[in-house]
Amino acid sequence: MSIEILMPALSPTMEKGNLAKWLKKEGDKVAPGDVIAEIETDKATMEVEAIDEGTLAKIVVPEGTADVPVNQIIAVLATEGEDAKAVAAGGAAAPAKAEAPKAEAPKAEAPKAPEPAPAAAAPAPAAPAPAAPAAAPARTDGERVFASPLARRLAKEKGVDLSAVKGSGPHGRIVAADVEAAPVGAAAPAAAPAAKAPAAAPVPVAPGALLEQVKAYYEAGTYEEVPLDAMRRVIAQRMTEARQTVPTFYLTVDCDVDALLKLREELNKSAPEKDGKPAYKLSVNDFVIKAYALAFQQVPDANMVWGGDRYLKLKHSDIGVAVAIDGGKGLLTPIVRKAETKTLSAISNETRDFAARARNKKLQPHEYQGGSSAISNLGMFGIKDFTAIINPPHATILAVGASEQRAVVKGGQLAVATVMTVTISCDHRVMDGAMGAQLIGAFKQIIEKPMSMLV
Repeated sequence: MSIEILMPALSPTMEKGNLAKWLKKEGDKVAPGDVIAEIETDKATMEVEAIDEGTLAKIVVPEGTADVPVNQIIAVLATEGEDAKAVAAGGAAAPAKAEAPKAEAPKAEAPKAPEPAPAAAAPAPAAPAPAAPAAAPARTDGERVFASPLARRLAKEKGVDLSAVKGSGPHGRIVAADVEAAPVGAAAPAAAPAAKAPAAAPVPVAPGALLEQVKAYYEAGTYEEVPLDAMRRVIAQRMTEARQTVPTFYLTVDCDVDALLKLREELNKSAPEKDGKPAYKLSVNDFVIKAYALAFQQVPDANMVWGGDRYLKLKHSDIGVAVAIDGGKGLLTPIVRKAETKTLSAISNETRDFAARARNKKLQPHEYQGGSSAISNLGMFGIKDFTAIINPPHATILAVGASEQRAVVKGGQLAVATVMTVTISCDHRVMDGAMGAQLIGAFKQIIEKPMSMLV
């Protein structure tokens, strides 16, 4: 029996991908583990390996195709004993067959839509409404519910039963806009939906209509339309979600980095040569990564991430480092794993490698997913201080400003010191102000006494 090869989900946020290149052609033999195609996700270009053995009978989606939905058929594999040409002839119709049941699924729900109406007046059905998202994997008729992570989260917050929502996404997938438009469960407090109504109003349910409204403000010919690429769409979605759902407070301290700059200069001068070049070249950011990692070890209760109904308390300090790519048009956050155990030179070389591969979108998902926290450093652009947006499930992010000479008071006397301002954003669901203060206080102490990072 022929095997359908589907567009894989290569990251948690991926809903569509670009089929960049086929590395096998029709008629080629395929074995498990063979790389058959290259897929461009919102953050990287990744290789897709075959799972089954057979002959590539039909390429359904040609290379260069953009925005191919996850789980759409992209090729058909003929198994041993099958006629590849016969499979190819049938494979062309495969997408239509695959999509037909999914297209019918919303229709099957249509008769059920009126059902909540007569039950709305009765208080009895109200109790299951908030619990429905938790048990959302199946509909009442046994069919699996397909919904994006953001849609599931919004449904849980609003008390919306996903099994009664008709999806407008690819193949009937439920997206955030569908949940926003759905009626709220009767058990949800009336005040909560009312409070969220103003926030829901600006959500662009119809992007085309919004675009026309915006364009009306500007004279034709005075602007250029730049469509969002996959990465920017994901960034927009996740940062909007973070702003709307993460209760954040900010803590700022000034750090005297004169001792750090002196130690950095000495270490770089003493770097051994390798292949005619210094084995390492330490930056201020390398010290920041190490100090932040050690601070989490000193305040272990702060080394947690948000898990919905519980926290995950992490053992190691896995620190993400924000890297701008494509001339500032995108952002990736590769993670330095177990940073508290690594030397400054190892951190320096690792982050340089990450940055180079991030700019070429060659990072693998495990290299930028997860982590304890992240660092956003705009000091090289001369930014004195700023606040950064937490990227869930992280509960913190450290914003690092420029190191600059300022007038300070030392021992009752006016003096000049090199000062760096840092601001930590904290998720109030995970930690309170006192714990956030302990964490940034530990960071300040370590960064001002940099020799402690060498032992």
